[in-house]
Amino acid sequence: MRARIAGVTAYLPERTVTSAEVEARVAAESAGHGFRPLPTIVERMTGIRTRHVMRADQQASDLAVEAARKLLADRGAAPHDLDLLIFGSASQDLIEPATAHIVAAKLGATCPVFDVKNACNSFLNALQIAEALIRTGQHERVLVCGGETPSRAIRWNVRDRAQFVDAFAGYTLSDGGAAMLVEAAPDGGIFYRDFAAVSTAWDVGTLPGGGSMHPRDPEFSYFSGDGRRLKDAFIANGPELFVTALEKTGLTWDDFAIVAVHQVTLPYLDVLRTILGIPVEKLVVTLPDHGNVASVTLPLQLATAMEEGRCGPGDRVALVGLAGGVSLGVTFAEL
Repeated sequence: MRARIAGVTAYLPERTVTSAEVEARVAAESAGHGFRPLPTIVERMTGIRTRHVMRADQQASDLAVEAARKLLADRGAAPHDLDLLIFGSASQDLIEPATAHIVAAKLGATCPVFDVKNACNSFLNALQIAEALIRTGQHERVLVCGGETPSRAIRWNVRDRAQFVDAFAGYTLSDGGAAMLVEAAPDGGIFYRDFAAVSTAWDVGTLPGGGSMHPRDPEFSYFSGDGRRLKDAFIANGPELFVTALEKTGLTWDDFAIVAVHQVTLPYLDVLRTILGIPVEKLVVTLPDHGNVASVTLPLQLATAMEEGRCGPGDRVALVGLAGGVSLGVTFAEL
């Protein structure tokens, strides 16, 4: 049996915040320290115009449920038709239990559930596991879903330029949910996958709070990162994984309808595209209007491309994942 992507949807909160509004809030909340960001620096450095922010009464599970409900309705399926639910996300409602339980309860699903967490590759790794379980005959219809809520971990009160630089990754991030239905099929579906890690660089980008290192100190509840080191780690270790994927399958990027690439900033996306030789017309660029939606980024791009008619049944699609940790992943599928 093969594992086929039967459908994918994304949910984006209605409220949007511009990069200018981000800078204004940082300036307002940092006024006591006398720090003010340079005007337009966020959009100039990232290419992001707007990002989505969820309502105060929403949780990560709610974003996943919004996407899942639409997906199941579009597919004419019901929650009781699922035989496994995987919540793949960097965000979570609680430390314990798995957020997948909360999603299932809100959705009305009664199947087994569990979480997968690997920064911005969480959703891609959840898809990897769903495929493996289907190919080994353990499950036939798996819902992979996620809800990213990084707006709750952004540092607004900034002491000085150094702290602003350390917190800068947070200003690129956006809230959103996604859901993907993966089903057993006799042919088509996912036909290649590979993953790698450079774990010695785990401290390049972190959200330290809530774990055993820093269980309760609110100072560690904000994103912290070194964008330059993260980019260098990807460039030094990433190309081989993706080039090898093409060599092993005998394909080129031109053989894919779209190539979905995790997007952090537009300058870095352009560097990565150039290094890998991906034709610009194959990309699905969601970053300017939607920001970096963490692990929801890849399913958002695939859902967007399908809605725009850029890919459909029988087309090949490529999913290129990059995440803190550092981890890399690639998945090829025939829809």
